[in-house]
Amino acid sequence: MQERRKKPALDGSSFSGLLLAADVGNTHITVGVFQGASLLRTWRLNSHSNATADELGLQLLGLLRAAARQSDPVEGVCIASVVPALDGPLAEASRRYLHCRPVVVGSGARLGIKNLYRKPEEVGADRLANAVAVHHFYRKRPAIVVDFGTATTFDCVSARGEYLGGAICPGLELAGEWLATHTAKLPRVVFQAAPSFAMGRTTKESLQSGLFWGYIGLVEGLLRRLTKEVDGRPAIIATGGLSPVIGPHLQGVRHILPDLTLQGLRLIWERNRSRTAEEVSPD
Repeated sequence: MQERRKKPALDGSSFSGLLLAADVGNTHITVGVFQGASLLRTWRLNSHSNATADELGLQLLGLLRAAARQSDPVEGVCIASVVPALDGPLAEASRRYLHCRPVVVGSGARLGIKNLYRKPEEVGADRLANAVAVHHFYRKRPAIVVDFGTATTFDCVSARGEYLGGAICPGLELAGEWLATHTAKLPRVVFQAAPSFAMGRTTKESLQSGLFWGYIGLVEGLLRRLTKEVDGRPAIIATGGLSPVIGPHLQGVRHILPDLTLQGLRLIWERNRSRTAEEVSPD
């Protein structure tokens, strides 16, 4: 358990201004502000696919003012998005309010890893960012990243820095939401901590137990199968909003790093910072 609490050492960084990194998901936008390699602050905003560039720009300006001195220059913006409707407004907000042309992570970005997906363009930008970060921090080992978001994704990276593929399944909260909206009597439940017992004594407790401990079984089963298909003994890293709740109960998880995706965006921005196009082109 002690090993899980250790974090891989962060590298030095070649920039001293502020970098805004945004991981745009279907439920939340996770925003982080870096100064060099140091992550100053993070926030979780609700994703609204009809948000305008002005709304997003004013939000981002407010977050930056809360995170750092106003004299600190904004040196860059890096965006990973799985919500196409927000791509344009976020890019426009970056230009208009932050005076930066963002790096928008796509299949053509310089990642420092090789994408072996059969259709490389299908890999989500957040999954690529996770793969970049985990290869950087665990360079001599294969790794599997489990990202607990709206969907739960499993991403496998070889010791040579090859993105091998993975698996996708519904997220824990999404499964609970589906039950609540498709049944007459099952309530919505939240997960701020693991249920104390498997045997629930109310409908709410039974639902929490079935979802949480059943989900643990699902994740551990997939990890066992994926581990057999990855050469070597992969390090298993948990990330995403629910990783602090779920991660401690998963066998084999080496580290719980909720901000791994943001770290990946920082690394991708540093690799692509000299490019000024919104969508970086292939090498």
